[in-house]
Amino acid sequence: MNKKLIHNNREITYRLNKSRRAKRLTLSVRCNSEVVLTLPYRFTENLAENFLKEKFDWILKQLQHYKKDNRLEIGSGLFGYRKHKELARAIIHNKLTVFNNYYNFIYKRVAVKNQKRCWGSCSNDKNLNFNYRLALLPEPLCDYVIVHELCHLRELNHGKNFWAEVARTIPDYQLRKKELRKYTIK
Repeated sequence: MNKKLIHNNREITYRLNKSRRAKRLTLSVRCNSEVVLTLPYRFTENLAENFLKEKFDWILKQLQHYKKDNRLEIGSGLFGYRKHKELARAIIHNKLTVFNNYYNFIYKRVAVKNQKRCWGSCSNDKNLNFNYRLALLPEPLCDYVIVHELCHLRELNHGKNFWAEVARTIPDYQLRKKELRKYTIK
């Protein structure tokens, strides 16, 4: 549910999510400038509003950051998914074969999805999931995402050992990671 908050003569619009699973208040400002406050079910909306007032300056700073940020939007929802899914699947499987010749990791399933917030993921069960929008990225960034998820098969974290694995085939991964931030999923 969208709400407005006026504080110190400034206004923000935010989305309030009440969740039975949430254990604490969480606040995020997304790259599309959407402010989202997740509230545990037992908390009052008054408490949520007070929390937002405490974080008001931080929220404004994040909104300003995203306003200046010239991100490129990639994809177009369900239509784009239907149009690009098979192309993405072919690219991903081809690149997995190439990079896994080096790593020799074992994975179970590879899925191509219409994910809203991430480029890829790796599950504890060694399943790899990729966003169909990888087919729309420049090839070096697509390679980075695929290697990133492949390396999670060995290290399910972002620790020093994980990044060392990534660097074995993508030595300039830090530059690619930074470049990937210029793209946002639409």
